[in-house]
Order: sequence, then C-alpha cells, then structure tokens
Amino acid sequence: MHHQWLLLAACFWVIFMFMVASKFITLTFKDPDVYSAKQEFLFLTTMPEVEKLPEEKHFPEDLKPPEKMFPGSQLGQPLVYLERLELIRNVCRDEALKNLSHTPVSKFVLDRIFVCDKHKILFCQTPKVGNTQWKKVLIVLNGAFPSIEEIPENVVHDHEKNGLPRLSSFSDAEIQRRLRTYFKFFIVRDPFERLISAFKDKFVHNPRFEPWYRHEIAPGIIRKYRRNRTETRGIQFEDFVRYLGDPNHRWLDLQFGDHIIHWVTYVELCAPCEIMYSVIGHHETLEDDAPYILREAGIDHLVSYPTIPPGITVYNRTKVEHYFLGVSKRDIRRLYARFEGDFKLFGYQKPDFLLN
Repeated sequence: MHHQWLLLAACFWVIFMFMVASKFITLTFKDPDVYSAKQEFLFLTTMPEVEKLPEEKHFPEDLKPPEKMFPGSQLGQPLVYLERLELIRNVCRDEALKNLSHTPVSKFVLDRIFVCDKHKILFCQTPKVGNTQWKKVLIVLNGAFPSIEEIPENVVHDHEKNGLPRLSSFSDAEIQRRLRTYFKFFIVRDPFERLISAFKDKFVHNPRFEPWYRHEIAPGIIRKYRRNRTETRGIQFEDFVRYLGDPNHRWLDLQFGDHIIHWVTYVELCAPCEIMYSVIGHHETLEDDAPYILREAGIDHLVSYPTIPPGITVYNRTKVEHYFLGVSKRDIRRLYARFEGDFKLFGYQKPDFLLN
C-alpha cells in the first residue's frame, strides 16, 4: 500500500512539472514575438517611406547606414521625435499635398546642407531658426576654431573662412554616400513666425548691414505688389506677404537669387520627403531638442549648444496677430496656401485666427 502511494505521488509530480515546463516554453516563445513587433513598429515609424534618390535603393555592404542614422531603432528614443518623423512620412504620402511637400534634390537644396565629415553629420540650413548657433557648433567640430566663443561673428556666414563645406561641393557618388550614411538634421519653427523674423531681420533692422535687401529686393517687391502707388514708405509687411503668396512669385525669386533662402519653404530648402532625416528639431522646444540632437549625433561630449536666452523660442501669437493686422484675408489665405506643406509636415496648427 505504501508503495502504491509513493507511485501515485510520483505520477502527480511528473504531471505537475510537465505543466510548468509547458507554461514556461509557451511564455518564452511568445515574448520575443511581442518584443520584435515593438522593435519593428519603432523602426517603421522612424524612416519615411518616400521617393528616394536613385542611388539610395540598395546599400553596398560597406555603406550600410550606421546605427545612429536610424534613431528609432534605439528603443530609448523619446516618442516625440519618432512622432515627428512619422508625421513627415504620412504627409509625404498624401497625394493631395504632393505639390507642397515634394521637391527635387537640386543644387539649391545641396547648397543648404553643411557637412561635418569628421563626425559624419549633415545639417540643413533653415534661416531664421537659430541657424547661426548650429553653424558655430559645426565650425568647432570641423576644427576651424577651438571653441564657439572664439569664432568671430563675421566668419560664421563667410563660407570662404568658416571651414564648412556644402554638400554640393562633392561628387555625385560622394553626395549619395553621405546622404545614405550620415546623421542628418534640421530645425523648424512656426512658418508664419519665421516669415515675420525674416522680414524684421532683412528689411527693418538689418543688423548684418546687407544693403541689397532694402535697396534692391524691397523696391522690386514694392513695384510689383504695392496696391497704393502714392504710398512712399519703405517696404511694409503686407507687400512682403503679397509677394510670397503670389502663385507667380518665381520670376522675382530668380532675380533675387539665393537671398530668397530666408523666406522660401522648408520643403524647398531641405527636401524632407526626398531626404530621410534622422531628427527634426523644433525652435519652440529647442531647450530639449538641442541637447538631444547633440547626443544622437554622438558629439555631446565635444561641444555644447550656446546658451538660449529665456523666452526667445516661445511662440508669440500676439506678435503674429500684430504683424498680420493690416493684411487682407485674401492675401493671408494665399500665403497659407503656399506654406500649407510646412504647417502639415511639421505639425504646426493652421492659423485659423488669421484666416477666418
């Protein structure tokens, strides 16, 4: 009888251990699938699936993108940066916005992209969005000056002296390799606030003493777009808006040359639907975005972004309302029609308070 009880207990023990083992095996097979799905989702939300440059279709083994090109594959990346890239991907796919979101990767675009070969970084310049400071960061990284504080202001934008090569200066093959494998970023801000900043900087204050804006570009805009021909004042913001919102603005753009970089769209400057950027920074959250970009690019131990004055990056709706006060609704709507791609690609709210 004693032996029968022992046999029965042993059978129960074997059955129990089998059940535990089955449970364990089931769990260990399920969990990797869940983890892989999460990984796959994060990767997919990182890189916009859009038209690529012809040479980007296949990576040779020695040119495969480094890990830092794909920030989404790093599971710790804050969600906000993934969401920005996901938004770009979705807007780029929207056929209704294709004319406002896509642009050829022309010499004009390649001229906007500055290169730091030493640390494999490409920075697309978007004027009036704190670009001077980012140029200083790259100048130091390229070794032209030992620190940001030592860079003379007149050197930052002098491309003969600042040691910042443009992507357009390389051969086609070298351009393709850098576009495929380097860390790429640019900064945006509310599109209308950027236009106000451009107008003030170039036509009102002109702190860098660039006389051609007032003496050549402003008269050209006034001649074509001023409604009141007896008005003798210098260029007004409404003249500027009328020029920018005109569907036929390009004939004046050609006369103005590269000076138009201060007010053309982010799409025209950086081709975000054609070039797969690693990170998009926002001027409004620069206090967080600047350190994050430096970390993602792997250079935070080498250089710091210059101190940001308090409140300078905050969106100022009162200022926007003030500048657009004398502009007709028709002209504002035409302006928005041109810049709608920028608003939608980068998640800026449509300014209904100006349009309606």
